[in-house]
Amino acid sequence: MPVHSTRYPIPARDDDENHVYLSVGHQQMMTDAMKPLGLSLWQLIARPVMHEAGGRLFVDVTAQLASPATRPILIDGFRKADPLTADAMQRVIDRGDFLPPAPDATPTPPRLPGSAPSTLDIDPAIVTVLRQRTESSIAALREAVRTTSGVERIDFVLADIAELKRLMADPQSMPVILAAMEAAAWLNDHIQEWLGEANAADALAQSAPGNVTSEMGLALLDVADAIRPHADVIAFLSGVDDDGFLDQLSGLGGGPQARDAIRGFLDSYGMRCVGEIDITRPRWSERPSTLVPVILGNVRNFEPGAGTRRFEQGEQRALQKEQDLLRRLSALPDGEQKAAESKRMIDRVRAFTGYREFPKFGIVCRLAVYKEAIMAEADELVAKHVIRDREDIFFLTMHELREAVAAQRVDGDLVTRRRDAFASHEALTPPRVLTSDGVMATGSYGRDDAPAGALVGLAVSAGTIEGRARVILDIAEADVEPGDILVTTFTDPSWTSVFVAIAGLVTEVGGLMTHGAVIAREYGLPAVVGVEHATQLIRDGQRIRVNGTTGTVELLA
Repeated sequence: MPVHSTRYPIPARDDDENHVYLSVGHQQMMTDAMKPLGLSLWQLIARPVMHEAGGRLFVDVTAQLASPATRPILIDGFRKADPLTADAMQRVIDRGDFLPPAPDATPTPPRLPGSAPSTLDIDPAIVTVLRQRTESSIAALREAVRTTSGVERIDFVLADIAELKRLMADPQSMPVILAAMEAAAWLNDHIQEWLGEANAADALAQSAPGNVTSEMGLALLDVADAIRPHADVIAFLSGVDDDGFLDQLSGLGGGPQARDAIRGFLDSYGMRCVGEIDITRPRWSERPSTLVPVILGNVRNFEPGAGTRRFEQGEQRALQKEQDLLRRLSALPDGEQKAAESKRMIDRVRAFTGYREFPKFGIVCRLAVYKEAIMAEADELVAKHVIRDREDIFFLTMHELREAVAAQRVDGDLVTRRRDAFASHEALTPPRVLTSDGVMATGSYGRDDAPAGALVGLAVSAGTIEGRARVILDIAEADVEPGDILVTTFTDPSWTSVFVAIAGLVTEVGGLMTHGAVIAREYGLPAVVGVEHATQLIRDGQRIRVNGTTGTVELLA
């Protein structure tokens, strides 16, 4: 079995039994190391128990893999969403003697695509209800936390985690996401069978309404529109190197308009950032200079009104695709019935796809409120000379932070040790699957149908595009031009600001329903994810061909 030992740390455990761990970061599209505060908060929030190793989080799936009842659900779900993880788990199973005997009690199966009852009869009106429910809860949180301070403020945050978990477990939320997935799968299967066309649902999902992440990318084009007419503002922003630049815009011609446009964007989306599940990462509202290169790129590369135009063009392409499919279906035997069934599924894809991004948006909004409260206490600790730097608290757990605020004392040596440990964790590459005997299983796609020399991944957004590869590891260095193909390790919602300028996407990490895949489909970008070592095998500037229908990347020159 292609496994190899690794120096990657193993999660601590209380027994000598064998365990199989799955990387949380590969599913959350954030494989970077996290600091203790971020790790501990996510462990408090998450429903499954999460184990820390090497500054990353892992879930123990030993019981699910050992049970004949749940093993197929786990493997089959990942085979569709993340084949490399599925194959790696299968290879652990194939060891034969590693997994314990099947448990007497059947473990609760994970919620994965296809593991829930049919969701095709959900009323689309529930989407508005769910969004309003989350927004009202966040507004109430913001208001209530303002009256707290000291230990009471930290206790308030810790207590509110129960409300966040309640919203995350809303029984009406996941069925909405599954409804879009089931409808898309139905369309892909039946259109392939009836018309011989693969991945038809991808084109039908373009500019689906209500996707808060794709709307964010288009909103940043509107910010560029406010800045483009003002040469002095553009020149000033080109030299920005600190985060206080917004206050300096007032004295420039067009400066107030530019400032208001950027602040308006931050009011709506300032809680986002790269690696946003880690509360210690600087939000855009804390570090707005992060957005400046992207804004200037939009000023340079787009004409006025591009945001509205992009959305309308996507809507039109989706409508044209729908009309084409229904026309061709109607001409088949039993065509009227096939067209009617397909129309119903198309409507459900359009109605529910946009909600996919909203639950995480709600989580990140809540984390931003938590962080503001926590950093206010950090500033108090600095003012009282308990800590030297406000970010020292990032190296405490949430409960250690509470104790520090209560006692007005922090173990400086502990902070130093954890800083050093984090620095070492940053250099590690986490595995998708890790076993307790110090081995990580590697998966493969097992395909022999790819063009000679092509890189293979998971096809997540249909279409083929040729263009210049831009290998970018840091969004702050994302200097892209229209027609470029973004090649990176992973994308999360913060990268959507770059998606408006690219023609295709290749990532090393990702799955069928991770954020980059969803937004690529909505923007109509051919995309292949899960291409191992893509950022090393593809040169920056190299011409490549991305086939988002078959899941291959060809190196052309």
